[in-house]
Amino acid sequence: MGGQACVFYGAAEFSRDLDLLVLTDGQSLNQLRAALADLEAAPIAVPELSARELKRGHAVHFRCKRADVAGLRIDLMSTLRGMPEFGELWERRTTIDADGETIDMLALGDLVGAKKTQRNKDWPMIQRLVERSYFGDSATAELVDFWLGELRTAELLIEAVRGYPDAAARIARVRQATACAVAGDFDAAAAALEDEEREEKRKDRAYWEPLRNELEQFRRERHRRG
Repeated sequence: MGGQACVFYGAAEFSRDLDLLVLTDGQSLNQLRAALADLEAAPIAVPELSARELKRGHAVHFRCKRADVAGLRIDLMSTLRGMPEFGELWERRTTIDADGETIDMLALGDLVGAKKTQRNKDWPMIQRLVERSYFGDSATAELVDFWLGELRTAELLIEAVRGYPDAAARIARVRQATACAVAGDFDAAAAALEDEEREEKRKDRAYWEPLRNELEQFRRERHRRG
């Protein structure tokens, strides 16, 4: 669901970490623990791996020590801000074959949604993901709606609304930047895109604030236990 997925979608060249969205039922967690043990993966931060903390929205972090994957960091989550539950994301996942291995990834639209964080580095990646699809994929009704709802530059958004006016008129009812692009107002579209990014960052900060407070409590409890 992270940088490795961006690599597979052609929007990145390299990622040092492995970000996984996981199911939190008992069997899945037991299989996950067995896999982590096989990788000689050790926790590197709080909280500990548990269904409760994953469902709360926390990320759980590990570093692998087995020789062939030494240093690989694995980050696990089961809940993503503003995103559907695991089952729905799984149903619309993208599956590819990589050297005989089946790789399941977040669908492109879900990956873009997951990348809408407060971190500045995620927003250029969103732009690359959407533009990679816009320039490389054959247009379908679903993809056209995706492009009109997610393109991150005023120039390309204006180009897209001219190419797909009927869909643009519909998306413009729910996205201000697209409405500005339909009107041909470059400056207003650019400003609306900045407003979108600023609002998503605000929402992400608000989402993580109570979770960060919990992490501080976890750290204090660990320190008391020695």
